[in-house]
Amino acid sequence: RIDQFIGTLQATDSQAYPQLGYGADVSRTGASREGQPPIPPGVNPNFTLYQATLGASWQIDLFGRVRRLSEAAQAQVYASEQAQRGVVLTLVSGVATSYLALRALDAQREIAQTTAQNFGETLRIFDLRFKAGLVSETELMQVRSQYKQALATIPQIEQQIAATENRISILLGRNPAPVARGKTINELVAPLIPEGLPSTLLQRRPDILQAEQNLVAANANVGATRALYYPTLSLTGLLGSISTSAGNFLSSSASAWSVGAGLTGPIFTAGAIEGQVQSAEAQKLQAQLGYQRTILNAFRETNDALVGAQKTVEGVALQRERVDALREFARLSRLKFENGMVGYLEVLVADNELFAAELALVRSDADRYTQVVNVYQAMGGGWVDVADSLTPRPVARAQ
Repeated sequence: RIDQFIGTLQATDSQAYPQLGYGADVSRTGASREGQPPIPPGVNPNFTLYQATLGASWQIDLFGRVRRLSEAAQAQVYASEQAQRGVVLTLVSGVATSYLALRALDAQREIAQTTAQNFGETLRIFDLRFKAGLVSETELMQVRSQYKQALATIPQIEQQIAATENRISILLGRNPAPVARGKTINELVAPLIPEGLPSTLLQRRPDILQAEQNLVAANANVGATRALYYPTLSLTGLLGSISTSAGNFLSSSASAWSVGAGLTGPIFTAGAIEGQVQSAEAQKLQAQLGYQRTILNAFRETNDALVGAQKTVEGVALQRERVDALREFARLSRLKFENGMVGYLEVLVADNELFAAELALVRSDADRYTQVVNVYQAMGGGWVDVADSLTPRPVARAQ
């Protein structure tokens, strides 16, 4: 896209300079003896004409139409560059959030495997107790159901892990394959977000810069369209040689030249120019409203991300306290069951609630890091410029 608009800019800028061209022609003609004027007797009506010309033309930009078109084309180049940065920002954010989701799933699988292993050991003990007549078959089936439920969770998580790895691979531009792991989600450290961030940080958001350049281009197009009301001045020149004989083609007597100037302008166009101006002004208004909408949306996304980052920290702390409370509840319930004070149903409820809460805590922890990524994305990213420098450059843009 950048290369496309760079080509448009180059073609537009060329209109401000003189244009040179050449032409060559050889023709064989048979004239009518009965035409006007008539060919005298004895003169051969058939002849060959050789022509070669070098021409120049220059449309002087009196009222700035070409300059405004060039301004619009340049703004489109800038807008396309910001669109490219926006793609990089979205891509980097997508990889980051997908990787956080992957590490969260890894932690959930580990919790499910550990829980299933513990439930399996409990099932083994209950099976021995059932054979010894110490527990009922109902309690044995409750433990077996609890064990199978934990086991059934593992394939579901592994399916989500595979799908997330495939999504990351596609974002990295490669075939689906396993993704290398780094730190676990428990080892990650979220950077602190300083308070009182200035709103000027939003000026580096690619979508705002792109919308701004689109507005610049639309405004320049209005000026270029209004210039159609005014006359245009063109200068032309021609230098060449014309001869009916190849031997005399380069002689001074065969030379020909011309110089001219032309002034053209509209008088009555039946509203054609007025319609173009109206259309250009409407497009400018669209760009202006789009620019305002982009800014408002940027404030909304930033506020959502900042509030989300703050509230998810609070949510993780509360969820962690809940897990601690359920872990103690499960320990006390098992102790009461061992002393014959309660049935195993209470232990079953406590263990299942603890298992679900531990999985939810991992999801909340991953969401906390994801909200930090959202803050970076909402503010245009700090690392997007580094990532942008690593992307392949279009040839025309590099030149």
